[in-house]
Amino acid sequence: MKSRLQKFPAAVSDPVSLPRRLFLGQAGGAFGRLALLNVLMQSGDLRAGSGGIYQSVPPKQPRARKIIHLFMNGGVSQMDTFDYKPRLGALHGRRFDPGAGQLVESVTNSPGFKVMQSPFEFRRHGQAGQWVSSVFPHTARIVDDLAFIQSMTSPTNVHGLGSYMQNTGFTLPGFPCVGAWVCYALGEINRNLPSFIVLPDPKGLPYNNMGNFSSGFLPLEYEGTVIDSSRDQPVEYLNPPEEADFITRQTESSGKDILNFLNANHRRGWPSDSRLAARISSYEMAARLQLSVPELFDLRGESTATRHLYGLDNPVTEDFGRRCLMARRMIERDVRFVQVWSGMGGPANNWDNHANIHKELPYMTNQVDKPIAGLITDLKARGLLEDTLVVWTTEFGRMPFSQGQSGRDHNGGTFVTWVAGAGIRPGSSVGRSDEWGWKAEEPVRCYDLHATLLHLLGIDHEQLTVRHQGIDRRLTDVHGHILKPILA
Repeated sequence: MKSRLQKFPAAVSDPVSLPRRLFLGQAGGAFGRLALLNVLMQSGDLRAGSGGIYQSVPPKQPRARKIIHLFMNGGVSQMDTFDYKPRLGALHGRRFDPGAGQLVESVTNSPGFKVMQSPFEFRRHGQAGQWVSSVFPHTARIVDDLAFIQSMTSPTNVHGLGSYMQNTGFTLPGFPCVGAWVCYALGEINRNLPSFIVLPDPKGLPYNNMGNFSSGFLPLEYEGTVIDSSRDQPVEYLNPPEEADFITRQTESSGKDILNFLNANHRRGWPSDSRLAARISSYEMAARLQLSVPELFDLRGESTATRHLYGLDNPVTEDFGRRCLMARRMIERDVRFVQVWSGMGGPANNWDNHANIHKELPYMTNQVDKPIAGLITDLKARGLLEDTLVVWTTEFGRMPFSQGQSGRDHNGGTFVTWVAGAGIRPGSSVGRSDEWGWKAEEPVRCYDLHATLLHLLGIDHEQLTVRHQGIDRRLTDVHGHILKPILA
């Protein structure tokens, strides 16, 4: 048996004839090392690519190369944050009546439809004079670096559907998200890290769970790699357990040789099946992560000033601040698309403020305000905004009337998104809502936002297509206009 172990790595002539115990012993090291796939891909179904050919769209004068996508899960109240509506103060306590016989509906339960003014003070900030409420004091200081979309809309008032819409352009599951489309079109920059990384709220996944980061019908390698940065080991199974002393360099090398032999046999028998290629690619990425991830998550090199900038010295802001800092470190290391989530699914501990906007909204903004301002400030100081886009968004807004005593119900009629960075005109804005913040007067849809992001990445959103079930699918479906007023 010893002589066979010595000869096997060089020969690989007949590994299938090895005794079962020996085979498992040799392969165990490789399997243990590559078990990270199950954690990173979070899926047991490796989808095949489109004919095994991963086509790219050549960029045309790109302004940006990377994106940080900040998603506030639950529906941020626009008239309590960035869309000042003094009219609500004049009508406070009265029944909401937009006139002209327009039907007013409540998604869940808002008896009386009584207009509710914002309990928060609004002031103009920056040279642009952007209105910002008192719940975002740190963001207020950087508004001249941002471009506001004041009239985003959603066709749905349901969380799951709205989240799908804002992330994938469709209200139904099964479609690729914007991060997957971007990475499919442009490919990876750093082969040692995933091109699309998701940092969820450690309290839980958002509505739709993994569906928000899905690659849909695109190859599985473009799905978001979910990493819980709050754990002592953000990536599980990165190294073999201490008790696995049978894993050595020799056993790993022998196990890899066995896998190469079996993979070659499989490719000969199934030449048109791309699933094996996807799995091999994922395994190879898992192996490279063993070298790159420890350094990526090691914050000991960050200065005290930087840690303070992101709020890591405050238990309220520490978690979201850490994830924003990790997003910056990932962008520095050429991760193509990083998505950072605030809030989990459910009616509590997120932005879904049905019960008490006075308490629930500040609870969330206090966690994210300083880290977000710190992220923009840090990216700008390091020159990273020159080729990076930062997007802040949510799935829909809230109603101008109260729900119960002091909550607000869902409203897809209008909400606010802002963008900063490469190719964006700082201090600009586009769109507006009506006097109550009920509906958009100049509607902007997710297709327009996505078309604009792709444009800044050098991609024509009408040309980025994939044939799926007889239809040329694209992120923007059959819609989308570039938001030129916010472009530099």
